[in-house]
Amino acid sequence: MLSEIRPALVSTLVFTLALGLGYPLAVTAISQVAFPWQANGSLVRDQAGHVVGSALIGQPFARGEYLHPRPSAAGSGYDPTASGGSNFGPLSADLAKRVTHDAAAIRAADGSADLPDDAVTASGSGLDPDISPAYAFDQAARIAKARGVPIAAVNQVIATHVEGAFLGFIGQPHVNVLMTNRALDVAAPKRPPKPA
Repeated sequence: MLSEIRPALVSTLVFTLALGLGYPLAVTAISQVAFPWQANGSLVRDQAGHVVGSALIGQPFARGEYLHPRPSAAGSGYDPTASGGSNFGPLSADLAKRVTHDAAAIRAADGSADLPDDAVTASGSGLDPDISPAYAFDQAARIAKARGVPIAAVNQVIATHVEGAFLGFIGQPHVNVLMTNRALDVAAPKRPPKPA
């Protein structure tokens, strides 16, 4: 019996060390060398070095001078510890009520007649950091007015932040909300109101 138990124990120990310790350490080391920014959470920092967010996790922006993200059903909104969708089906009365309310609010703020789907629908994780170029450009007039800059300046910043599909065919073109908002602060800073 010992001759049967010994190989099982040895193989368990070897595989535990190789796959439970060796493999994770190797992957961590390779990622830290090859992709340090991504491996450490794609954290975005301001000029003082303070973390202002992650390029991979959405966060709320509600002020008029910023791009607004898509809605979030994660916790109370953009909560990375409660990632998830609303789980409302397409026939849900609660979903229809929320979408109708959100669409009316966006139309009032942005003056858009037709809204892209991502303007009123949450992603599966509730943490999507990106919006469609159509939704980004729909917000340009509101942003330009709030910043006191020409709409062309806002459109130019948005256009330079449109990222294509991964490898040219995986996914859709998108705009990262946090990165674009930071670029707007640099390229089209909010101007003080003109004196009366």
